[in-house]
Amino acid sequence: MRSLAYGAAILAAAGIMYMISTQPTEPAAEAVPSSATPDAVSIAPDVEVKTASLTMTVPEMHCPFACYPSVKKNLEKRADVVAVELAPQKEEGIIDNPQVIVTYKDGFDAEQAIAQLEAAGFAGSTVAQN
Repeated sequence: MRSLAYGAAILAAAGIMYMISTQPTEPAAEAVPSSATPDAVSIAPDVEVKTASLTMTVPEMHCPFACYPSVKKNLEKRADVVAVELAPQKEEGIIDNPQVIVTYKDGFDAEQAIAQLEAAGFAGSTVAQN
C-alpha cells in the first residue's frame, strides 16, 4: 500500500516538473537607467519620448517586501511614469533609506503622484532635494 502512495507521489512530481518546464517564459524587461539628466526612451521605431528622473522620499515605506512593491505598483500605474526603483540601501532586506527613484515622461506631476501615494497609505511623501 505504501509503495502505491510513493508511486503516485512520484508521478505527481513528474507531472508538475513537466508543466513547469513547458510553460513559455516571459522576455526580460529592459531596465531604464535612472539619472538626473533627460534621456530618450524609444516606444516605437520612429517615436522617442524624453524622460527624466527624480527621487521621492516615502517615510511610511518600511519594508522591501510589501511597502516598496506597493509604492512601485501605485506609481507605475500612472501613464507618465516609466519606472520606479528603490534607492540604494545600506543593508539588503531592510529599508534604511525610504526613497524611490522615479523615471518619468514629460507631463509628470509630482504633486499628483504624492497625492496618489497618500491615498495608498504612504502619507508624508515628498520630492527629495538633490
